[in-house]
Amino acid sequence: MEEIRPPKRTIGVSAWLKENLFSTWYNTLLTLVALGCVYLLLKGILVWAFTDAKWGVIPANLQLFAIGAYPIAQVWRVWIVLYTVCALAGLSGGIWGGLTLRFAVGIGGVGVIIALLSMGIPTFGWATRGWILGAVVLLAVFLFLGSRSQSLFPKIRRWVLIGWLFSFPWTLIMLHGFGENVVLTTNWGGLLLTLILAAVGICFCFPLGVLLALGRRSSLPVVKWVSTAYIEIVRGVPLITILFMAQVVIPIFMPDNIRLDKVLRAMLGITLFSAAYMAENVRGGLQAIPRGQYEAAQAVGLNYPLTMLFIVLPQALRSVIPAIVGQFIALFKDTSLVTIVGLLDLLGIAKSVIANPDWLGLQAEVYIFVAVIYFVFSYSMSYVSQKVEEALGVGKNL
Repeated sequence: MEEIRPPKRTIGVSAWLKENLFSTWYNTLLTLVALGCVYLLLKGILVWAFTDAKWGVIPANLQLFAIGAYPIAQVWRVWIVLYTVCALAGLSGGIWGGLTLRFAVGIGGVGVIIALLSMGIPTFGWATRGWILGAVVLLAVFLFLGSRSQSLFPKIRRWVLIGWLFSFPWTLIMLHGFGENVVLTTNWGGLLLTLILAAVGICFCFPLGVLLALGRRSSLPVVKWVSTAYIEIVRGVPLITILFMAQVVIPIFMPDNIRLDKVLRAMLGITLFSAAYMAENVRGGLQAIPRGQYEAAQAVGLNYPLTMLFIVLPQALRSVIPAIVGQFIALFKDTSLVTIVGLLDLLGIAKSVIANPDWLGLQAEVYIFVAVIYFVFSYSMSYVSQKVEEALGVGKNL
């Protein structure tokens, strides 16, 4: 019997262009008109970007954009945190492979690119390049160790997960310090503060949102009413209002001997605000679970906590991954609002730079640079979400 080869699923670049852009005379005409419009739109931007723009403001203030007013003498704390993340990312990539491996390789690639691009920047010293390349080397070493460790240490995965769990308090402790070398959170700024605020918001709003979603669907009236009231009240108030209330109201109810600084109050406000929206995303997933799943769990003797933990929540969360990641991306971008309450996050640093008499009139260059940073992080989260959805078969497998 003659063997029939499967049909081709991919075509070359020239074939794709011919099929999609130049298949007929009117498609060719529309393609040329569209290219002309794009050229007219981008011409002015490209001419300005390569001839008139003064990009020197970016490397001259790169340290401010990165860590804000964090003391130079204590910057080694930031590098220790970065090295910890690189070690855990390398181990994770070597152990699990797949998406985590690509994530680890991506971090290493970004480090190498930054080290190479910084060769022409006077403010980027050899010590900084050495720290960056050291982080890349450390990542590569732990990547290799991770790929070889599973046979020698069968429980290495559990320890790596515990390491990721403790990396968060470790980061806060290292950045804050002890004794005479304490770095107050009011000195945290730039991209460092933006990432800390986003990480705190994401890590704490997710479990709080799940509990609120379960509470809103609870059969206990008090739990249901309290959860519903919290969600609806918070969703009916803008984030900036929550941030102002966190700055003004929280100190009133705190004991006299306890004082929360601005950054901690902003973390609390962002977390409480995002948890309400997260609860509604999770509730949408819970409502999509058929009643038969609950009945099947009860039939095999599972109680409510075990039913939720092992049967309902895994399916519900899997179905709302796009909405959850969308909430995380929105939270990351919403951290820029803390500049209104006096914190110098990445956007706050940008405003302070363009207020400097040496850099007056360079708003476009500074804001484009900040926008690119926000885009890179937001797109990275979106890309990871797409790969997780593909791995879990979201939208394909029931």
